[in-house]
Amino acid sequence: MSIAESPELRPTLADVARAAGVSTATASRVLNGFPRVRPKTRNQVESAMSALGYARQRAARATAGRTGSVALVVCEEVLRLFADPYFARISAGAGRELTEAGLQLVLLTVPATENYQAPVVRYLDGGHVDGALVVGMHGRRPLDLGWLGIPVVFGGRPVCAREPGRSCYVDVDNRGGAQRATQRFLDAGRRTVATIAGPQDMTAGVDRLLGYRQAVAGAGHGDRGLVVFGDFGQASGEHATARLLDRRPNVDAIFAASDMMAVGAMRALRRAGRRVPGDVAVIGFDDLPIGRRTDPPLTTVRQPIEEMGARMTGELLAMLGGSAGPRCAVLDTELVARISG
Repeated sequence: MSIAESPELRPTLADVARAAGVSTATASRVLNGFPRVRPKTRNQVESAMSALGYARQRAARATAGRTGSVALVVCEEVLRLFADPYFARISAGAGRELTEAGLQLVLLTVPATENYQAPVVRYLDGGHVDGALVVGMHGRRPLDLGWLGIPVVFGGRPVCAREPGRSCYVDVDNRGGAQRATQRFLDAGRRTVATIAGPQDMTAGVDRLLGYRQAVAGAGHGDRGLVVFGDFGQASGEHATARLLDRRPNVDAIFAASDMMAVGAMRALRRAGRRVPGDVAVIGFDDLPIGRRTDPPLTTVRQPIEEMGARMTGELLAMLGGSAGPRCAVLDTELVARISG
């Protein structure tokens, strides 16, 4: 039996792209007859299709009907997936909407390895799911899914949107939330306001740092030494705070771009003998349940995480139902005042 005859071994478009030495998106453009493809590239792709015995499966899939499943693609390491409550809450919001619609959620994790794209593209292009929700996107090697024949909705604005206006995403007001948090410190008379910024290959990290910078610039501040970076996780918050205290021992306020980093910051401050909020005030971002249990309770910026998962799913269901095109939404954030800040 040839590869083309075996359903389990049937070549995918990703296999064709690899054999032709082009991107999967380019192979898709050839398959769909897009005019702006160089003749040499078109010949390479068509030769690879012929050699592999590739046959497009969309028509057969349409005849067979939908799968009844939607993939939740999480672009993070598995350990991070289970350690960070953010992903569980996104899943909860999405799962409720899908259950009401009679669909099931399939979890697909994408660790940041060198060849991380091929397996997820192969799975999504293999007719296993009707659509995909993508969260945890990093931008250094963006996951290019816009060409797939299934609807895709991103959680957060993609960093490297190659075709603006064609990506469907649901985001939150990261910049406005960060600006309000930082302004709270300034209004309270804090003079040396630092931030633990998130990853700069994610729009949440970029926008929250921008909000902080806008607030401090408006107050006439702008010390680059007050900006340190983490990965949104607790350990990175601890390490960043230790570096910050070495660099600027007079710091009296820290805006952390996630609650988990804020928790790490408070641990580092306690080890250094600094009182929160007496010596150093701390504000996080997310409003995770852990923030209510810290000592003192954590002031934070609430983002509607479960609502975000539900809204992403709603947009996906609309696209499955024949919606005219991708839509984007930005949800509001809210400053939740507790004791730490």
